[in-house]
Amino acid sequence: MDSTVIYRHFNAPSHAYSQFSHEIIRHPRLTSDAVRLLTWQLSLPQDAHESLSATAQRARIGGYAFTRAKRQLKEEGFVHERRVQGPGGRWATQQLVSSTPLTSGEAAQLLLARTPLFACTDLVTPQVVPSPRKPAAGQPTTPSTDGHPDKHLRKDTSNLPGEPTEPAKAVDVPAPAPVPADVPADGTPTSPRIEDARALVGALPLLSPALRHIPPGMRDELARLAARWLDAGHSSADVHKHVLRGLPGTGTPVHRPGGLVRYLLRDVPPRTLPTPPAPTPTRIRLSVRLEGTRECTGHHTQPMLFRPLADETLCAECATPTPNEPMPVPERDDVHTPS
Repeated sequence: MDSTVIYRHFNAPSHAYSQFSHEIIRHPRLTSDAVRLLTWQLSLPQDAHESLSATAQRARIGGYAFTRAKRQLKEEGFVHERRVQGPGGRWATQQLVSSTPLTSGEAAQLLLARTPLFACTDLVTPQVVPSPRKPAAGQPTTPSTDGHPDKHLRKDTSNLPGEPTEPAKAVDVPAPAPVPADVPADGTPTSPRIEDARALVGALPLLSPALRHIPPGMRDELARLAARWLDAGHSSADVHKHVLRGLPGTGTPVHRPGGLVRYLLRDVPPRTLPTPPAPTPTRIRLSVRLEGTRECTGHHTQPMLFRPLADETLCAECATPTPNEPMPVPERDDVHTPS
């Protein structure tokens, strides 16, 4: 088994050195941050007024590590704090750092010797946690919430209303007429498509992130506005498209989406039906092989297509006479038929 042998070489410094007890460096309950904070403070000159937090910053001790190190130093008696009030009523915090653990009484005597002009208003204690609170005497009682005081109000209260000289007469006020369940508070009749309008308003948060925070108290009002659009013949898709067109550009926040939707649905435009396109004449498209052909006007059992050379309307078969067919006789004006 290998063994480790350590050799130490130490040169005593001739200047700028501090004497520390080995109990500080080898303290079993102090962390390395607490030891570094304590030794750093003890190495400062006697007239130095550097606080513990400033030393922690110079020693690069973090906030959580400094709080834990300071608490350990207080618990072990190396650091003591107290709050004192000086001239002019200003409060100050005094910190005492010692190389050996001190009690609260010893620390108070040293602080009073250092600052005799200050009056101590708080006990010096190495503990961080506050002392336990003293409970109040007696059992807790519940204050009264109704009734009148024992003393007469006329004796301690001024500007009271005058007493009536005669009893007030009761006035019969007719009860308001009951409002039907299908009529809102403003008196306008409910649209028959109010349920469809509520579904339309409920789907608005799904259209855009800017409409996700519509107040629930405005949904009935927005549903009545959307119902007017549906009664005018617009569809739910038309209303959604109109709302999306009214939203600001991407990146612009909408602080009041309910008010924006109410503004967009306030006016109902007339519905314009799309005009049907004009019917285009149907044209039979022939194949490339039949392009340029024409149907013969002669006598054929079935339609006969031929490719004309000029503007002829008869195919070659119909234009050529058969042998049994007589030649047509041209008509002449000077030929007279005998009577």
